[in-house]
Amino acid sequence: MTGVSVVAFGLAWWLGLYLVARNPRRPLLRRAAVGLLAYAVALALPVPPVVSAVPAVAWTGAITCWLPERYDRWWRWSALPLLAVAWFAPPAVLAPLGLVLLRHVREKRVLLSAATLMFLLGSGLVLAGYAPSVWLTAAIGVDLLVLGLLVAVRDALDEGEAIRADVLRSLLASAGMAAVFGGQVALFLDDRLTPLLYGTVAAAIALQVLANPLAALVDRVAVPDVAQDRAELRAAAEALPKLDRRTALGDIDFVKSTRAALSAYGDLGKLVANPLTRLPEIDSRLAARGAPDQPLERAAELKALLAEGIQRLKPRDGEFGTSDEWRHYNALYFYYVVGVRPYSRRTKREDLDATARKALAWFVNQVPERTLHNWQNAGAKLVAADLARGVPVD
Repeated sequence: MTGVSVVAFGLAWWLGLYLVARNPRRPLLRRAAVGLLAYAVALALPVPPVVSAVPAVAWTGAITCWLPERYDRWWRWSALPLLAVAWFAPPAVLAPLGLVLLRHVREKRVLLSAATLMFLLGSGLVLAGYAPSVWLTAAIGVDLLVLGLLVAVRDALDEGEAIRADVLRSLLASAGMAAVFGGQVALFLDDRLTPLLYGTVAAAIALQVLANPLAALVDRVAVPDVAQDRAELRAAAEALPKLDRRTALGDIDFVKSTRAALSAYGDLGKLVANPLTRLPEIDSRLAARGAPDQPLERAAELKALLAEGIQRLKPRDGEFGTSDEWRHYNALYFYYVVGVRPYSRRTKREDLDATARKALAWFVNQVPERTLHNWQNAGAKLVAADLARGVPVD
């Protein structure tokens, strides 16, 4: 029983941390990670029944991300009250999961529906007070892993990235670290050392999956002058397995890849994994300036191409305007290139010039957040069409 529990714990803990490390700002990844990590904690520690209800609530939130916006709003308002109810009636958290499952069944999402159904049944037995056997524990873990991998694949598709090599690399490295350090505890295992075994496996996996963020934190303290450069190089190395080299350029969704590139505009390390770095124009530009064909050089050229595409959207009558012809340029240039974040309470910029301050005031006072998002989508389509010119279609 302990061996199966430790393996299930390690896999759930690894996948939860892996999803967080991909991008903690994405609700889909964040909610899926919370479900996996809560399941891992419930396996390792004697926790209140409400903790066993967290995976069901988190996964309800994760799969609502595949549904229309109104379902997501409903989940955000009901998640905490639902957990409060779970203190007294843990099985209550399964009802919303069943409702969103029915919606996915109607939309014929077979794999997602099957995994969610099995997770629902297993969780129902546990939350109803049924003593979980080793096989039930393993079955719930498998369902969670399938759901977690579906989330990772969905996120990679949205970003235009490859996923298999990156997941396999992370899994093998984490399993190796857990085996090396956890195996030493397992050799002398008795009931008193079981918590130490879980803790050792958790620490080993966390150190591997979160190596880059931890190294960045150490660099900011120890070598602040070069911390940014080192972080960029680490991000580039981390991104290389995510670059899909098998897909022909003509098969790339240019709009989706352009949106992903714009979102990573200020981060060359993330741009390395974007398939647009393989554009023929980038080959020509590298050759023209005699630059080496290296991932960071390609990312820098893609950033330059994006900047030029955005500049071509700019009207010729001044530096800033608020008429309709300015909206696509304003939505892309000030948000991505300048870094103005008008709706973020955490972002305070004291280094903005007069034009950027005018744009910030205009966004805050005149442009709803949803409107800005729509303008960015429309502007990204124009930039994508610009980048796609001259690319052969297979």
